[in-house]
Amino acid sequence: MTRALVTGATAGIGLAFTRALAARGHDVVLLARDGDRLEQVAAEVRTKHGVRADVVVADLTTPEGLSAAEDALASSTSPVDLLVNNAGASLPGWFGTTDIADEDRQLDLLVRAPMHLMDVAIKAMAGRGQGRIVNVSSVAAFTPRGTYSAHKVWLVNLSRWADWQYADAGVRVMALCPGFVRTEFHQRANMDVSGVPRWMWLNADKLVKAALSDLDKGKSLSVPSLRYKVLATISRYAPTSIVARIAKRGR
Repeated sequence: MTRALVTGATAGIGLAFTRALAARGHDVVLLARDGDRLEQVAAEVRTKHGVRADVVVADLTTPEGLSAAEDALASSTSPVDLLVNNAGASLPGWFGTTDIADEDRQLDLLVRAPMHLMDVAIKAMAGRGQGRIVNVSSVAAFTPRGTYSAHKVWLVNLSRWADWQYADAGVRVMALCPGFVRTEFHQRANMDVSGVPRWMWLNADKLVKAALSDLDKGKSLSVPSLRYKVLATISRYAPTSIVARIAKRGR
């Protein structure tokens, strides 16, 4: 039976991935900081889908938390066939106004942690001749939006290269780039999204369904929904000054 590890598994996109993968019959390893919520989600998928659900309580911005995640990925007795690098957060302000210590933690969470977990996963999966990795990025990767955008475009570029580099070893890597999704993400960051039109919001379950379909097709980049495919294309080719002005309204 296939085994998947999902980071940030207790809410939003991570929770949607957990439920969708369990519904497909995958055993799951759920990783997040909140142990109580992890146990609740684990109990839910065990009862509903009859799968094995293990929990790892870890903060990926700490050496101890990252080490715990790496150990779970490197297990030879319970190998992980699918890694979903989903854990993420944002800061309520632009670089240059934020606390640099907060920016360091953000860099650890959005860049250093997924890089380390990809490294462990690729080495283990290539050794077995198969495995898949989903890195949850953002359509912000295609727009100039401070450090968050910079972190996300880094993840897209590494993912697309890794998919090409390790495909012959049986390892496929996909960057998932959603837009605005109805989750706890923006509330936790104290971000005012009242000005975001209703048509721009995505449902997490539908997003994950589309993402898994793209993963099954072997795509290295997934931008769920037609509206965001169009917006991502415009963002990549329109003048930077125009894209930056439009993107800034999302804060």
